[in-house]
Amino acid sequence: VQLQAFGGGLVQTGGSLRLSCIASGRTFSGYTMGWFRQAPGKEREFVAAITWTGSGTYYADFVKGRFTISRDIPNNTVYLQMNSLKPEDAAAYYCAARVGGRSGYWNDYEYWGQGTLVTVSS
Repeated sequence: VQLQAFGGGLVQTGGSLRLSCIASGRTFSGYTMGWFRQAPGKEREFVAAITWTGSGTYYADFVKGRFTISRDIPNNTVYLQMNSLKPEDAAAYYCAARVGGRSGYWNDYEYWGQGTLVTVSS
């Protein structure tokens, strides 16, 4: 399984970015895909997750109403649309995959992509 995340960049406070994660190496039916983030000096934290079938989404409280996770099955891609970005959203964002249902715990995820850096200027 390979996960490739991209789409990070520099954005002003209140701006938007869309992160993408391309998954390859197998079919992902039965998987949950997640996004986590890690800022310098802080622990990795859960952002959002979606079951591959799209039947369930799950968000950290601090992104509800601002971020939306979605997936494109034919293209094996998971997206994280981030709106109303705040300086505290700045971090390296990682996509991850696990077999089974949604989880907010990073150690429940078996597969990880490289991080994509999001910088939010105030």
